[in-house]
Amino acid sequence: MFQLFEKITKGKVYVIAEVSANHGGSLENALELVRQSAEAGADCVKIQTYTAETMTIDCDNEYFRIHGGLWDGYKLYDLYTEAGTPWEWQERIKEECEKNGVDFLSTPFDYTAVDFLEDIQTEAYKIASFELVDIPLIEYTASKGKPMIISCGMGNIEEIQDAVDACHRMGNEQIILLKCCSEYPADWADMHLADIPDMRQRFQVPIGLSDHSEGSLGAIVGVSLGACVIEKHVCLPGVESPDSRFSMQIGDFAQMVLDVRNAKLLLRKSGYKLTEKEKSSTVFRRSVFAVKDIKEGELFTDDNLRVIRPGYGVAPKHLKELLGKESPRCIHRGEPIKNTDI
Repeated sequence: MFQLFEKITKGKVYVIAEVSANHGGSLENALELVRQSAEAGADCVKIQTYTAETMTIDCDNEYFRIHGGLWDGYKLYDLYTEAGTPWEWQERIKEECEKNGVDFLSTPFDYTAVDFLEDIQTEAYKIASFELVDIPLIEYTASKGKPMIISCGMGNIEEIQDAVDACHRMGNEQIILLKCCSEYPADWADMHLADIPDMRQRFQVPIGLSDHSEGSLGAIVGVSLGACVIEKHVCLPGVESPDSRFSMQIGDFAQMVLDVRNAKLLLRKSGYKLTEKEKSSTVFRRSVFAVKDIKEGELFTDDNLRVIRPGYGVAPKHLKELLGKESPRCIHRGEPIKNTDI
């Protein structure tokens, strides 16, 4: 059973390891990423379901060639041919996810991909940032009645709302939006993670983060701002792919998962109640003590009382109340002043 809503309802962070092209053309690499992602603490492993033909056409004119950035010079058709995950691998990858106790997730890029994922009984869908504006695809995917995780990179408010409305038209209310900066890698200054609480209020759905930045910082800040899902591209050491240069090494991913879990712990509210360990430390607070022998009837003064550690006496706020009053008993140097002495 897909764990997403169960996890976030309990206040936990749901962590997705994105394999993307980082199998490097090898099924065994993909399966190893599943195993190592599970060992690292991921809740889910995600792949992508497309072919070059379902993404674009094989055309050589300038419209279909990438200029600048990580994939400079690539023809779109060639990039997707190299980066795609063969469909004949995907049921095997799903089985490996189930074997290792993590959810399986994929991003479909056209209707045939949705139909294929339905055939292998996929339990949820991810919509990529670049498909945020493909409302017919979102409607068709949402019509399957399964959770919809939608990345919002490059999306303005109207475009995000259009995607949410498309799900609603299909009767699908199981929506999670992911804040995303569609840069590879993303500069921290461009991430705009302060949008996360605004998105939660504006769209009234849970909000996560698809993080393309380097390291763990983006994920930790995202969680601190309320992100309940973290998605991160992962790769194996020494495996080159079109995505490996902006992906996180699997060993670093394990540390990121730990950092994210600990960040969530740091954000827990206390209601200003002391922890058990704090309770044991209260004896080292300051309190009022006799620093000289005080006879019964002798006045309390700054000379015979002091606020010092430990905390067995009355609180320091009572010192002024004590000064100038007669001691009701004989008190030896080093004895705490009790409430009964006030």
